[in-house]
Parts: sequence; structure tokens; C-alpha cells
Amino acid sequence: MKTLLKIAGGLIVLLVLVAACGYGYLMFAYPKVPAPTAFKIEPTAERLARGKYLTDHVVGCTTCHTQRDWTKFSGPIIVDRLGAGGEKFNLGPAGMAISPNITPAGIGSWTDGELLRAVTQGVTRDGSPLFPLMPYPHFGAMDEEDVHAVLAYVRSLKAIENTPPRSTLSFPLNLIVRTIPAPNTFTKRPSPEDKVAYGKYITRSALCSDCHTPIDERGTPLPGMDFAGGQEFYETGYRVRSANITPDANTGIGTWTETQFIDKFKGFETPTNATLAEHERAQNTVMPITAYAGMTREDLSAIYAYLRTLKPVTNRVEKFPDAK
Repeated sequence: MKTLLKIAGGLIVLLVLVAACGYGYLMFAYPKVPAPTAFKIEPTAERLARGKYLTDHVVGCTTCHTQRDWTKFSGPIIVDRLGAGGEKFNLGPAGMAISPNITPAGIGSWTDGELLRAVTQGVTRDGSPLFPLMPYPHFGAMDEEDVHAVLAYVRSLKAIENTPPRSTLSFPLNLIVRTIPAPNTFTKRPSPEDKVAYGKYITRSALCSDCHTPIDERGTPLPGMDFAGGQEFYETGYRVRSANITPDANTGIGTWTETQFIDKFKGFETPTNATLAEHERAQNTVMPITAYAGMTREDLSAIYAYLRTLKPVTNRVEKFPDAK
């Protein structure tokens, strides 16, 4: 009996040592990204204009890093809190993500190299990994000049003092997240004349697949369901599911014309700013379509052209399951 206890005790000690070594290696070796580069982004007028367009209407930095008013359609941002962070993202059992302050009051002491590394490789100034709700895998594949334009514009935001709580991730995701950051893989922005390639670039930059592709309980996209909708969100106070935007004729947007697609966005370019009744809030959308409405018709047309090349997926989505 004593021998068995000694063996069991030895095995427990061995397992603890192995776990401690594994934990130490994970903390020491990851995240595996290069050190931030030393350079300065010049805030030229052209760069600031491009950055404002991308930030406010395509990549969504100001949408995610500003608290949104869910009493109104599409949850428009609270303008006087622009970039101050504090917007909450319910990750279910995975935890809670809270956007940080990206005004100069929050990141003013960061170098441009540190910002670029965070946005395109997923590692903060102090070496902490970012959960990819901050979509650095997408931003790291953009044209580097477009990213520079975004950062130049973010630098120009009005400083707002605000220190939101840090995001919290549940075990084991809080450890797994250390392995996700990776070096960026910048690409050149395709010519708008190559409409499908350019549309793919804008679609990826606008993060359409992140919301319109269903995921499993671990947050992994379901194979073969790209852009097929059904991912569930809770930010409005009710369950909301993303739409199927594949060219499936019965459950997607296969019957939509280009004009219908563009007008769907442009119809919200001048929001009513009306407060929704409770039953209307149950059918509110988390999609910031009032922000995307500011995209040019040419960019929306290119997105439509790219979506038409996708594999049609039959997936009928009940978008507002809590609506009475």
C-alpha cells in the first residue's frame, strides 16, 4: 500500500513538473512575433483622409473602440466618446472582451512601431497577446500603406480620458491566445479595375467573414460555412444572428441585384437617430450598417462582385429568435 502511495505521489509530482515546464515554455516562448520596428508615420493630408474613410466606414476601429447606443438602429457610436473604448463583447463561456482606449489619452505614449505590431501582429506594447476579436490576422494582410493611413488617423483623434477594464478570457483560452499572434503578411491593394480581387480585399478588410461565418463553441469557423450566417450576438440585449450572404438563391443573397445590395447600405447613410421601442430593439442589428453606409458605391459594388463568386451555401437563419 505504501509503495502504491509513493508511486501515485511520484506521478503527481511528475505531472506538476511537466505542467509547470509547459506553462513556463508557453509564457517564455510565445507570442512569437518580431520586436516593433522604429519608424514614424507622417500624417499627410492624403493619408489622414484615407485613414478616416477606412477607419470610420470599412475596418471599424472607431466602431469597436467606441461605446454604441443600442437604443437606436444599428447601435451607432456615441460620438463624444469616439475611440475612448469601453464597448463590451460577450464571448460566452470564453469570457468578456472590452475594447481599450485608442485616443491619444490611451495610446499617446506608444510608438508607431508598437501600434503597427499590435494592429497587424496581435501583441501589445508590454508583450501581451491580443484576442483576435481585434482582427489583426486581417489587418496584417492589408496593404501596409492602408494600415499606416488608419494609424495616422487614429493618432489624430481627440484625447479622451478613459481606462476601461481589461478583457478577461477563460481557461484554457487565456493560454491558447498566446500562440495565435503571428508576423504580418502585408499585400498590395489590388487595382479597382480588377473588381473581384479588389472586392475580396475590401471584404476582408471590412471583416465580413468574421461575423457572417458561424463558429463552434471554441470560436473556430465551421468548415464549409464561410459567409453562411448564423453566428449569434448578444450586444443589443437580445439574441441576434448574422445573415447568410452567400449567393444561395433561397437562403442567401443569390437573388439580389447589385443595385439592391448597394442600396441596402446607402439607405442608411442618413440615419434617423430615432429611439427604438422595446419590440423594435428585439429586431435590432449588431451590424454597424450606418457606418458601412459611408462606403463608396464603387467599394460596395466590388464587395458584391466578390460575394457573387462564393460557393452558395444553403443555411436558413432565424435572425431575431427573441422577437415576439
